[in-house]
Amino acid sequence: MGGSKMLISLPEIFFGLLAISVLSALFLLYPRVPLSFVRLHVGVTLLPPIAALLSLVTNNETIIYGPWRLDSLSWLLALFVLTIGFIVQRFSVRYLLGDRSYRKYFALMTITTTADSGVWLSNDLRLLLVCWGVTLLGLTLLIRLKKEWSVARNAAKQSGRLFAIGWLILLGAVIWITQTTGHWQLSLVLTKSSLAQLDSWERTCINLMLILAVVIPAAQWPFQRWLLDSVVAPTPVSAVMHAGLVNAGGIILTRFSLLFSGDITQIILLLLSSVSVLIGTGIMLVHVDYKRQLVGSTIAQMGFMLIQCALGAYLAAIIHAVLHGLFKSTLFLQAGSALHHHEEPTSGTQQPTSSLWTITGGILGLLVALVLWKSSPGEGYQLISALTLGWSVSLAWTQLVAFGSGRIGRIAGFSLVAGAAIVYSFVHDAFYGVLQDSIPKGIQPTASAAILLLIILLAGSAACIWLARNRSSTAYTVVYLWLVRLGEPKNDLVESHPKHLTQSFFRGGHLR
Repeated sequence: MGGSKMLISLPEIFFGLLAISVLSALFLLYPRVPLSFVRLHVGVTLLPPIAALLSLVTNNETIIYGPWRLDSLSWLLALFVLTIGFIVQRFSVRYLLGDRSYRKYFALMTITTTADSGVWLSNDLRLLLVCWGVTLLGLTLLIRLKKEWSVARNAAKQSGRLFAIGWLILLGAVIWITQTTGHWQLSLVLTKSSLAQLDSWERTCINLMLILAVVIPAAQWPFQRWLLDSVVAPTPVSAVMHAGLVNAGGIILTRFSLLFSGDITQIILLLLSSVSVLIGTGIMLVHVDYKRQLVGSTIAQMGFMLIQCALGAYLAAIIHAVLHGLFKSTLFLQAGSALHHHEEPTSGTQQPTSSLWTITGGILGLLVALVLWKSSPGEGYQLISALTLGWSVSLAWTQLVAFGSGRIGRIAGFSLVAGAAIVYSFVHDAFYGVLQDSIPKGIQPTASAAILLLIILLAGSAACIWLARNRSSTAYTVVYLWLVRLGEPKNDLVESHPKHLTQSFFRGGHLR
């Protein structure tokens, strides 16, 4: 009985702390409040993720708490979103000090991450739509934070337009579902009796709408432009995008997995995501701008996450979304110190690469792939997962061990590979233990879908290898320039001279 009371009181504490953090953000907007209050406000934003962590540890079952659905997945996502929000705000205390939008930034950041966490905690689809709309609006305003800069205004306008289209499509899908099933509660919509009321063509149309609604915020082809243009936003804004915003697609499809699985639309998502993986990787490789490299990597990673959803591996998609979000947010926050030093190689410093070490890495990757595949040979996704992990192990071995500088370099590289394998195993088992009961297993697509994905990825890899070895060919030049153009900003998102700074300088009375 005491445990039950604790489970009931923790949600109340959590939502109360969320409300306090939002009130603190609004209080910060009052001009008479000293800027030193920002540090206190950031401290307040740490309290909700602590409450979410306690709820995740103590709650092992699904609880419908008013309009909220509280299970392990909900608490994990709330913890993930609010923790990144806190870290980014703490980083910004000094990073943005002196900016004229300093107060507005913290208020928007708090409201956006709070609404974002509310999306994944919602059981009422109406509340989910409202929270998701507030989240997208908040992100648009954060991109437009420096509104006196025409480049930022144009980038926000384009992002906001796409976000509005995606939200309206999701609204249409939700209305269609609720009108057919007669329920607004997600837990009731996804029951077998409710889903049985949908005809096969209705289910396919709704799933197509869900795909459109998720590929836009995930910046998948052909909607990747908004994310590439968002690099004009302050770096902390780019970091917080990975807190359940740009990676929201996999989470939404996981929540609707019982509706989405077993439909032909899985193949459509598979094709779109595979193209996005290849395009995002290409953009990452050809651009020299560090933030655009990170954005290209994000496009590819989000494509891979949606491939996992298309193959019914929703647990893997959630793990991917959380770990990638934490990793990529860290990289964006470190973007200011990313300085590459290119040194001319000196004679005698380069070590020849032993083919034996390279072959050993290939054999090791093959063995890892075989062991993983044999653990679940009946699952279509497991084959792709095994090949991907085996290829990653082989690549890591080649880069860290085979290309290691001398014996010490190879020992260090081997230690890194072994340590990464141990961490991967530990993290995967930990996530599986927490989420296995709250994420339903998706229906595996046919073996032909896995083979199709394998053909696409192998063809893309083979094309990349051929182009890399034939850099003087016309095909290489065409592909290279196409990828460069695809990742470059449009004319209205480039300013040769920072006019807004000059205008501010004159308005400040420094020149007369």
